[in-house]
Amino acid sequence: MFRRLSYVIGAVVVAAGLAMLPAAATSLIYREREVAAWITVSAVLTILAGLFGWRVMGRPGTLTTKEGFASVGLAWFAMACFGVLPYLLSGTIGNLTDAFFETVSGFTTTGASLVPDPAALPRGMLMWRSTTQWLGGMGVIVLSLAVLPLLGTGGVQLARAEAPGPEPDRLTPRFRETAKTLWYIYALLTLVETLLLWAGDMTLFQAINHSFTNMATGGFSTEATSIDGFSPYVQWVVIVFMFISGTSFALHFRALRDPGRYLKNAEFRLFTGIVAVATLVMILSLWGQAPAADVIRDSVFTSMSLVTGTGYATADFGAWIPALQLFVVGLMFLGGMAGSTTGGIKIYRMGVLVRAAAADLRRLIHPRGIFLIRFGSKRVHEPIVQSVQSFFLFFMFLFMTGTFLLGFLGAIFGPELSLVEAASATASALSNFGPALGEMGPTGNYSALTWPGKWLLSLLMIAGRLELFPVLLLFTRSLWRR
Repeated sequence: MFRRLSYVIGAVVVAAGLAMLPAAATSLIYREREVAAWITVSAVLTILAGLFGWRVMGRPGTLTTKEGFASVGLAWFAMACFGVLPYLLSGTIGNLTDAFFETVSGFTTTGASLVPDPAALPRGMLMWRSTTQWLGGMGVIVLSLAVLPLLGTGGVQLARAEAPGPEPDRLTPRFRETAKTLWYIYALLTLVETLLLWAGDMTLFQAINHSFTNMATGGFSTEATSIDGFSPYVQWVVIVFMFISGTSFALHFRALRDPGRYLKNAEFRLFTGIVAVATLVMILSLWGQAPAADVIRDSVFTSMSLVTGTGYATADFGAWIPALQLFVVGLMFLGGMAGSTTGGIKIYRMGVLVRAAAADLRRLIHPRGIFLIRFGSKRVHEPIVQSVQSFFLFFMFLFMTGTFLLGFLGAIFGPELSLVEAASATASALSNFGPALGEMGPTGNYSALTWPGKWLLSLLMIAGRLELFPVLLLFTRSLWRR
């Protein structure tokens, strides 16, 4: 088991090391020679460590289900551990806790940052921040499956643990071909958005960085004001691609041949409806506080950013009325469609939960009745319903526990957090959203937290990105038992 895990984790670490090279090249282009040198050193160290695990210690073979879950959970921790090297060696972020937090926030596409002004960072480090989110968006493990034909039939087990949704959706008979197809779509959409943003008031560098983080629904920006400082045209482009990224990539693939599949898909209709309702609530709440065009655009932008967990901002929702702030926190939990790059609970699970609850209510009135649970035209079988309910139970348990621990740690180590601040920060980390409320809101950052709070949120970010179970299973005895 150890050799097979080492084989998989080593391959993922090699991929992370190779991903550092474009950031080093960016530094060279902008004549940041010292930064380029340190990023290159980081890449070399990461690649060598990965090769050691992959080629020297590892052994190829078919992964069992539990090995797939274990390798995914451990691989994301390994990526984060090596991802800190560019920050630490270049001196951009001076201590391990902050570098780990920023790296985890990148790979998990959370977008919670400790950097007060990203524009002050070297260009190569900005590119590395954005690259971590772009890789994390579709999953660096799927990237390994698509590019390196080295995991054989174990690929399905890996995808089941890592894929951003209840089940990996096969588009082609072999999963490796599916992974390639998803990455082709992902890369093509990234290129299209880059060109559209560049056509606005963004420079090419800004356009590349924002398309990387937008397609990943990550939210890292090159500017302290996020997207607020750019033109309405750019903001509408970002809105469109947040919506695209929040939609299942498998659905995008099928819709290439039949565009009508979008409207036929029940989850897509529910996703669109939730965004529309959230937008309407914000418009009605904010009407009259600014010009109508600004209110509409900010409402659409904020609702899309919240539901998809992107974390970009054009308005400071931390300054809104308390009732609207609670509404904002509620939207953080949702996430986009299963099979998208979003975090959160996912629209599919929310739909199944509502239908299962309705069936339970009918069962109280008709104890002998048989009630089938359907989502759209498809029946949802009992094992999937139980899995969804278990996921929701664990998600809410981690949310409540994380809120308590973050508030408790704040009371001991400082700074003290209000219940709303602790709850919003926990929800934001677990749902991979990014900004929270209070000092950690859209106009602030997480730098005020002390080290225990940062490590706690880092763990919650990884758990949320991996849909809880691969991380939770790492702490169970049965996973490691022969």
